[in-house]
Amino acid sequence: MATLRETRDRITSVKNTSKITQAMSMVATAKLRRAQDVIIAARPFANQTQKILANLASADSEFVHPFFESRKAIKNVAIIVICSDRGLCGAFNTSLLRAATLRIQELRAANPGVVVSIIPAGKRAVNAARKGKDPVVREFNDVFQKLDYSTAVDIAELVSDSFLSEQFDQVEIMSNVFVTVMRQEVRQMQLLPIVPSTAPTDTDQATDYIFEPTRADILETLLPMYVKLQIWKSLLDSNAAEHAARRMAMENATTNARDLIKSLQLIYNRERQATITKEMLEIVGGAEALASS
Repeated sequence: MATLRETRDRITSVKNTSKITQAMSMVATAKLRRAQDVIIAARPFANQTQKILANLASADSEFVHPFFESRKAIKNVAIIVICSDRGLCGAFNTSLLRAATLRIQELRAANPGVVVSIIPAGKRAVNAARKGKDPVVREFNDVFQKLDYSTAVDIAELVSDSFLSEQFDQVEIMSNVFVTVMRQEVRQMQLLPIVPSTAPTDTDQATDYIFEPTRADILETLLPMYVKLQIWKSLLDSNAAEHAARRMAMENATTNARDLIKSLQLIYNRERQATITKEMLEIVGGAEALASS
């Protein structure tokens, strides 16, 4: 049974931990607000670009950009895995890495003999890729220490050049998507070859574009920008989702610490009461012994 001093020291330790987790929750909340504003501002442009791309892809033309060409045999696949640089964010990284492992198994089952290469972004993804058996094309470490658009450009140029040179037959992105503060989802998206969504909606109508100078020239400019934009949006989404996950994890840790403090305080009070009672019985017994003698 723990002594009073041990119980008191444990209460102090848990209180200090509670202060740390509460401070981390407040920091994550402040960072989340900025990250949330950025991703919400970026989504309309990305969605509109995707709509324009869908219309351009559906237009009748003899020109077919290489980014739209699907390979008959899928022999080499690259997966861009985006994780956080730091931990203490619950199941944020483990859920994504587990989903990436399942996706690799699906690719191998669908395409026997396929070689799956990993492009990890974020320290946690890099560490996981180093421990895995799949080849790593290039590591992007400490991405979120100072998130910059140049990182998306570097990744986009790497996968675009590799796809055009037929080093990769397919390129996918796996990342966490910010839905709400309470909810983050793992998303898997095929980046190359591009498969634009052409499903009609109630608000969208087919647009008849007048191409100037030509459709080919426009696609040559638009498609590389689209690839960079999708990677940048995935990085922004992952950044916001990370802060949201960390905030919830630290809030839960603070709540659990406070519950543990209450439980330890009850134990401490019972031990202290038992000690006082024991001392009183010893005093009474000693007094009775002196009186009888």
